Amino acid sequence: MEPTLVTDPALNDVLHELIDREPIFHRPEHGTTRADFESMMAANFWEVGASGRRYSREFVLDELDRRRERPTERDPWVTSDFWCRELGPDVYLLTYTLLQGERKTSRATIWQRTAAGWKIVFHQGTICD
Repeated sequence: MEPTLVTDPALNDVLHELIDREPIFHRPEHGTTRADFESMMAANFWEVGASGRRYSREFVLDELDRRRERPTERDPWVTSDFWCRELGPDVYLLTYTLLQGERKTSRATIWQRTAAGWKIVFHQGTICD
């Protein structure tokens, strides 16, 4: 039932650059402040959460602020099954599986390579069985 997803070998460098940035907003080496997160996001960024709700860029930034103010311990996160596809010039889709304790989600992020660095255009997380 599941598709066989194999990244084109020509995209291996892009694949590894993007793997290094996922899960988004959880890689301290890429930033931890609101300004850092703003610089990672396209101006028209939005996401669909695992709940199915749509979230604006501003809402996500506010939520990241709240989380930073109230840090909590979390289960180790394990990522796997990365796949990358070029959607257009300097625009890429990265998909992967994220295991957060017992919670398993399929993730999809659209990334754009810009002169200022990688920007997140869109993100979605979907709970899996």
